[in-house]
Amino acid sequence: MRTSELPSLNAIRAFEAASRHLNFRLAAEELGVSQGAVAQHVRGLEDRLGVKLFDRLPRTLALTDPGRRYASTIRRAFELIVEGTANVRPAPLRLQISVTPTFAAKWLLPRLPDFTAAHPDLDLGIIASERRTTFHSDDVDLAVRFGSAPSGPNMTVDLLFKEELIAVCSPGLVADAQLPLAAEALSGYTLLQDSHGQWPQFIETVLEHSAAGASTGVRFNQTSLAIDAALGGQGIALASRHFVERDLAAGRLVNPFGAALDRDAGFYVVTPRRPRHPGPTAAVKAWLLSHARA
Repeated sequence: MRTSELPSLNAIRAFEAASRHLNFRLAAEELGVSQGAVAQHVRGLEDRLGVKLFDRLPRTLALTDPGRRYASTIRRAFELIVEGTANVRPAPLRLQISVTPTFAAKWLLPRLPDFTAAHPDLDLGIIASERRTTFHSDDVDLAVRFGSAPSGPNMTVDLLFKEELIAVCSPGLVADAQLPLAAEALSGYTLLQDSHGQWPQFIETVLEHSAAGASTGVRFNQTSLAIDAALGGQGIALASRHFVERDLAAGRLVNPFGAALDRDAGFYVVTPRRPRHPGPTAAVKAWLLSHARA
């Protein structure tokens, strides 16, 4: 049979969708056409083939034996078309970015839908680890590193944001307290500690109070876990403002002291001076910087 003798592709698509849903209305919703259009396509296909494909029942459709065989064959044909189309398209370019677990969970992941929409041709692989990776041996294209500005002859460094450390807790935890809390009130709350151990410095520098007992509380190895505990009303955590800005804006967290500790440390975007994929790497870096400065 010549391709010119084949039934209409629209009619075949309508039949295939109807054979899965056994309902013209649901098939129409999937294809974005009217129910009448699907029914007309199927009737035309039956006339063209000279065979009845469906039994029309009061509330549903039932495939006839010829309809069942035809649906199976057509479905395999569509699967081959999908497979062939996927094989001919170039695979998306994969870039690897190394970040800390808290940066990944609290800053990067909430913004990923925007990245995917802006760069559908890029496949971003995320390595979340406290360990400092190397570009070549770990197959990394970009890194976001915390601390003082990295330096080296073979890397390019851009400041993403400086760390502004604030205390955060759920509004319910301090619902009966007068805000901002006085430093003396801190003893009545559980301090949620992380591996950075910044509570003593925060209490002494920002609250101007003795830090005796500031190392007690509940300890987590990741700041993201301390933030999650604060969201759950379990105590007060310290976190970079950039990691909790959405929770603060949404009212899920509050800053009970209304103060912040500005630190010399920051988060930096680091790329090789000669990246493997210059254009895509520059695009990802520009996207990171634009979101940090928005």
